[in-house]
Amino acid sequence: MKITEKWLKKINACGDGVAEFRERNLTSPVDCVQECINIDRLDWANWLIVRCMEYKQYVAYAVYAAEQVIGLYENKYPDDKRPREAINAAKACISNPTQKNKDAAYAAYVANAANAAYAAAYAAAYAAYAANAANAAAYAAAYAAADADAAYAAGREMRIKILEYGIKLLKE
Repeated sequence: MKITEKWLKKINACGDGVAEFRERNLTSPVDCVQECINIDRLDWANWLIVRCMEYKQYVAYAVYAAEQVIGLYENKYPDDKRPREAINAAKACISNPTQKNKDAAYAAYVANAANAAYAAAYAAAYAAYAANAANAAAYAAAYAAADADAAYAAGREMRIKILEYGIKLLKE
């Protein structure tokens, strides 16, 4: 795949992102995502990475993001298995993306309550929204930190870790 200005506009990239792309003149998805990380536009990197992925890649990306924060939720709510079930259902979609497995993953997403695990279950079960999920997972990790500075650093570190996994998937 080659990133072009026309393609970015077609997928509704923001004007600032298109202008930044035009200035840098990168065409490789991996290079573009890495450059977004370099200029500390992790939101852009995450937005772009999932639009460059195929189905199995973005489901794996979403599962990975969810798994980064699921422990936070399970420590607080050890009896609530719904987020873990959503992650497992999404994993089944990676190896066998049948409609039955996709429906099971979506059902696990719908069954999840609106609580701290929402980001984890959302990430795993409804992988089409992996861009939001990875950011939500990173923010969940950030809010677990002790103070604002630590929260920012932890969140940024988690987001970069998730993005690096996404880059690895793009290279496969």
